[in-house]
Amino acid sequence: MEQKGLEKLVGQALRLIDLADCQEGSVVSRTIIDKKTGTVTFFAFDQGQGLSEHTAPFDALVYLLEGEAEIVISGKPIRLKDGEMVIMPANQPHALRAIKNFKMLLTMIRS
Repeated sequence: MEQKGLEKLVGQALRLIDLADCQEGSVVSRTIIDKKTGTVTFFAFDQGQGLSEHTAPFDALVYLLEGEAEIVISGKPIRLKDGEMVIMPANQPHALRAIKNFKMLLTMIRS
């Protein structure tokens, strides 16, 4: 995220779910923190949209802010709803799909 964009978020109260709206047929993302040690990214998924199966070299925590999603980790489907979270372990294949429009916070720690 550009420094200018980050300045709008620093030092003020805000609601995460208000960072972006779901857009028809799209996945919207907004980086909140991007450091060598890790990232925090906000996502908004339109119903039916998702991320295809992939792996990441670090553990990642997904916290569902609103909506409903299916996350598949190493072939095991997990359904998340408002306020629920799951940890996706490093080097395990995973994919996400929006059952309903959903918004989530992804935190990845690189160390």
